[in-house]
Amino acid sequence: MKVNLPPTRSNLLHLREQHRFLVTGHDLLERKRELLARMVRSQLETYRTLRREAARQVALAYRWLGITNMRMGSRMLAQAALGLEPTLELEILPRSNLGVEYPSVRVTRKPLQPVSLMWSDSSFDRVRLHLAEAAALLARLGEAETTLRRMLAEQRKAQKRVNALQYNIIPSYEASIRFIEETLEEEERAALFQIRKLREGPPSRKGRRER
Repeated sequence: MKVNLPPTRSNLLHLREQHRFLVTGHDLLERKRELLARMVRSQLETYRTLRREAARQVALAYRWLGITNMRMGSRMLAQAALGLEPTLELEILPRSNLGVEYPSVRVTRKPLQPVSLMWSDSSFDRVRLHLAEAAALLARLGEAETTLRRMLAEQRKAQKRVNALQYNIIPSYEASIRFIEETLEEEERAALFQIRKLREGPPSRKGRRER
């Protein structure tokens, strides 16, 4: 497949310039793809670690929630939870790296609000602490998962562009450059042949009579 351009010297110069630009773009995209691959591997390890920690902490929080529910009862537990302020503050900030935009979650722990109910159990504070820790880990896990998905999407996009340049666009420009070069060389050989014929001039009449 070639670029559809007339075989002129100006088009040849234009194609060569475009070819250099495409090769440079391909190299930059290839480096970006490699960096994204490294970031994906690192982020994947972070995601797996947070997922394990979050699963462990959620299981622990639900264990203590079951203990508290047995000691206080669901009705008293619901009453004790009324009016309590959140124990976490979340701040989501935008970040960007290699053209990938993803959220950055900042989690701030707040001290537990005291409960003045006489019939509350000490396990109620334990479950609140474990639930707060689980929520913090889940927030970080959400950040890691979102970041990983967007990095993977950007890596696939970069890979498609690299493949398009390497296997389609750049070869078509190279084929067009070779075609125009060969066409111009053939025209130049034909022009030189005509110039030599003109310089030699027509054969003399004496030479024709001798033949």
